[in-house]
Amino acid sequence: MLEQTILNLEFWKHLSIPFVAAIIGWATNWVAIKLTFKPLEFVGIRPFLGWQGIIPSKAGKMAGIFVDKTMYRLGTLEELFLSMEPDLIAEHIAKIMDRRLEAYTDEILFYEHPAVWKLLPRAIKDSVYERVREEMPQLIDNLVAEAAGEIEELIDFKHMLVTRLEGDKELLNRLFLEAGSEEFRFIVRSGLYFGFLFGLIQLTVWVIYPFWWVLPAFGILVGYATNWLAINMIFRPLFARKLGPWTIHGLFLRRQREVAAVWCKLVTTEIITLQHIMYAMLYGARAEKAKALIKRHIQLVADRVMLTYSPAAQVIVGEETLEEIRESVGEKAVAVSTDAFDHWPFNRDRAVRAEELLRERMEDLPPQDFQDLLRPCFQEDEMKLILTGAVLGFLAGVGQLIFVFGGLS
Repeated sequence: MLEQTILNLEFWKHLSIPFVAAIIGWATNWVAIKLTFKPLEFVGIRPFLGWQGIIPSKAGKMAGIFVDKTMYRLGTLEELFLSMEPDLIAEHIAKIMDRRLEAYTDEILFYEHPAVWKLLPRAIKDSVYERVREEMPQLIDNLVAEAAGEIEELIDFKHMLVTRLEGDKELLNRLFLEAGSEEFRFIVRSGLYFGFLFGLIQLTVWVIYPFWWVLPAFGILVGYATNWLAINMIFRPLFARKLGPWTIHGLFLRRQREVAAVWCKLVTTEIITLQHIMYAMLYGARAEKAKALIKRHIQLVADRVMLTYSPAAQVIVGEETLEEIRESVGEKAVAVSTDAFDHWPFNRDRAVRAEELLRERMEDLPPQDFQDLLRPCFQEDEMKLILTGAVLGFLAGVGQLIFVFGGLS
């Protein structure tokens, strides 16, 4: 009876091997994915005792790869801006500015030059409002048209994108997580399936050769191979191949249209938005060029307005003060240039137009280019992830040897 109980116990111990291998495969793959993206900031004691997610730890580099390998293949900044329909952008700016025109004029003339504004007769003030209102639509049309033609000179596109993503590591993670959501789930699930299959081989070897090193060695194999297999099944083969009744194709590559829809929506609503473009133009690496452009256009209008009233105005306030007002107009125009873009519905509508352009081009990318949308996420430290799986598998194998089979034999 005791002998039968011992045999049954040994049977269940042996039977546990493929199930433990499946758990090892699942756990190592789950940990590998988590370590890719989390934590966002370094946790531990620098430089070696601790961890930061692989993507966040190299945010600047990964953002640069995103720009070079993906964005530049989908469209230039000029193409994206033109897809947002600059004529409608100009119309929107004019509409927003018209509502605040008198307030802006008062701010320039009253708050900065109160003596001037008080001395001017009411009739001249009203005429100034009216003349500026007449000039504004054409001014904005000309300004937006010139900016659209020179936008590559006014904005460092790569700097704009890298700065945005490097400053928001959560958003950088989402670029990969939302594009590869199905693939990351597959990696975790596949660890369970592949781990069980390797566990059956492990069981066979253990029954024939019950040496102490077999379980830790297979733990390494399970942890390493399940990660390696899962990653390669995502991206290989590049092109669909028929194998009897089955079609073999990389899991990520077969979802190209679906991924394009999700990814392009994220990019155009949170990264390359009209608002971000305008902020990059005014506060980015080439901001002085944009500010000079705005001042040049607005001061042309200021000159025309002042030309109409300069004889009376000069008598009242003097030529020197008029020149100060002219400069103030330019500075104020720069300061309020982003006001029209703090308008979520309009930004959303422009994003839809840009999304259509990007999605159409992404759907047409050849597989070797399309895979670069997700592949860098693994390539950057692919071996580190696979070896992490191997180490965790080794530890699990040692634990199984000690706690299930009673240690070395």
